[in-house]
Amino acid sequence: MKTLKYILLLLLILIIGFSIYIAVQPNSFNVTRTKTINAPQSVVYNNVIDFKNWEAWSSWIEEKPETVITLAEQTEGVGGSYSWEDEDGVGTMKTIATVPMTSITQEMQFGDFAKSDVNWDLKPNKNGTTEVSWNIKGENLPFIFKILSTVMGGMEKQIGPHFERGLTMLDSVLQAEMKVYSINIEGVTQHSGGYYLYKTASSKLSEFEKKMKQMLPEVGAYAMTHNVTMAGPPFILYLKWDEENDATIFSTGVPTNSKIVSTESDILTGKLESFRAVKTVLKGDYKNLKEAWKSTMKYISDNNLEMIEGGSMLETYLTDPMRKPNPADWITEIYIAIK
Repeated sequence: MKTLKYILLLLLILIIGFSIYIAVQPNSFNVTRTKTINAPQSVVYNNVIDFKNWEAWSSWIEEKPETVITLAEQTEGVGGSYSWEDEDGVGTMKTIATVPMTSITQEMQFGDFAKSDVNWDLKPNKNGTTEVSWNIKGENLPFIFKILSTVMGGMEKQIGPHFERGLTMLDSVLQAEMKVYSINIEGVTQHSGGYYLYKTASSKLSEFEKKMKQMLPEVGAYAMTHNVTMAGPPFILYLKWDEENDATIFSTGVPTNSKIVSTESDILTGKLESFRAVKTVLKGDYKNLKEAWKSTMKYISDNNLEMIEGGSMLETYLTDPMRKPNPADWITEIYIAIK
């Protein structure tokens, strides 16, 4: 009998001791994880700001695929929200404030527990990637929640790995989305031609991209500083592309409404006469242009069409990457002159 009393007393002491230990545990939590995401700042922001995208990179849903997601009528921007339900209960998330492209503030409610604050901070890096910090913090934790948290290793151990996995999945999702592209050969059309300002250069094929990126803004800048109205998007006119000798000659140009007399020796004016052409549209990263050109050449061959020797070969860039940084949104038109 005495042994039983001692056991019961010991259990009581342990329960009291454990209760005191739980009671003195922090009444709040603050968990942050940071990762470099291989995508431009705006691409990351545009994904995270819309809850309809979250399911694709949620580690909680990956862990519990039976989770039921309910999207609100508004999922994007301030006021956007969604809810979920799993074996542990029902939760909701709502966006309450944003600094476009830079930060997102959200509010999370799970069951009857106190609301938690969720914050995203996005910092652009010079190499085009984004430093993403994901934070959650809360206060006034109920006693039962503190017990569960302590038994399971604390909020850092419970939430931290999910944030790490979520950020890794977000990185993978965005990289995959940015690689999406399509090539559409629209067939034979008539290019309208017209006047244009241009600058011509020659280079090795290996140096072409660097040279082109340097020249294209120069022609556009000349037009703007001299109040020349551009009649369409910038383009490249290929005069020579010789893979055997690793050489190319090309012009970077912008269309104009009329003939412009240039005041600079290396900025010239020209005129493209209207010409019959095969047109191809690439939607996606410029890395896919080589495939688009090959597809266009194959179309010409398969349809017994004949290219004009020395005829116009154009690449027209309809999208400004500064305004739309996601390569999947870039649209490029290819024109190859035919007889």
